[in-house]
Amino acid sequence: MSKAYLKDSNEPEASTSSEKSDSKESKGGASAEAKAAIADFLLHSADSEDKQITVPDFLNAKWDPDDIGDGEFNNPPSPACIRRIKNDITALYSDPPPGLCVIPDPMNITKIHALLTGPFDTPYEGGFFYFFIRFPSDYPISPPRVRLMTTGGGTVRFNPNLYRNGKVCLSILGTWAGPSWSPAQTLSSVLISIQSLMNEKPYHNEPGFEHERTSGDSKHYNDIIQHETVRVAVCDMMDGLCSMPDSLRAVMESSFPDYYKYYVEVCENHIHLDSMDMNDPFGDSRPKFKFKQLLKRLKCIQNRMDNKPEDSDEDEDDNSAQEGEETTPPRRTQPPIEEDKS
Repeated sequence: MSKAYLKDSNEPEASTSSEKSDSKESKGGASAEAKAAIADFLLHSADSEDKQITVPDFLNAKWDPDDIGDGEFNNPPSPACIRRIKNDITALYSDPPPGLCVIPDPMNITKIHALLTGPFDTPYEGGFFYFFIRFPSDYPISPPRVRLMTTGGGTVRFNPNLYRNGKVCLSILGTWAGPSWSPAQTLSSVLISIQSLMNEKPYHNEPGFEHERTSGDSKHYNDIIQHETVRVAVCDMMDGLCSMPDSLRAVMESSFPDYYKYYVEVCENHIHLDSMDMNDPFGDSRPKFKFKQLLKRLKCIQNRMDNKPEDSDEDEDDNSAQEGEETTPPRRTQPPIEEDKS
């Protein structure tokens, strides 16, 4: 995928340190902070005094599939729209991209539920990211509306292009500058473009951050994303804290055992960060690292998947043994990985 689908690094930088999930932004409009940042950039980059300062259209673009104020959802879908949606779904079922699973809503074919599994060799690896998609009545003339539902209840920003309010920042969706939507685009190309945001170094997705502001920022950001992926996109999702269709949940549960060892390795390799502040390089509010707690949650989930009783005494012994050894990965007794029983 062309990098132009992401935030264009030559475009003005939107607010990153305080991405607010206020009512205006959640309905598709831009926050006052974002508009101010864009206007400030244009003001200082003007080549002449008569250059007009305007807020880019993408800041006001409709993006939320749950926005009842989006007029496109008040009209019934055209026959061409229904036909195209069916073709897109059929194409995905015939040749599904790796790590992607979609199902249409049984009551409304213009609503699509998608599960995206984080790609290998990225800080998102093994995470389960649920997206809700809705097609406007004139699709494919207009792009679909897409919302990331895996956000820890609107608290976690997983990427400079994936906001905590669920907004997906992509030019083909009309939510950032760059190559615009074309009717040649499909549901598959949209999901693949979103998946490409989850790359090896998401820190550099942010405009103006092609190079690290402080040495080590990119790796530190990856540590944060790995922690939040295991915490929110794995544990919270497996614990049912994000409502989703049963068929997608079944796919997620069947995949969990395959990634279990990897999840444990991530936590053990980062245990020395436990109780430290995350200190997001973009200034976003983050909790402390809690990899020990994640290890316990992962084990409980695995035991539940294997229909095994929880061994609370063993967990308490493990936690006691780790006290005072913050910089040393603990030895854990891991349950055997069995074939998926679901």
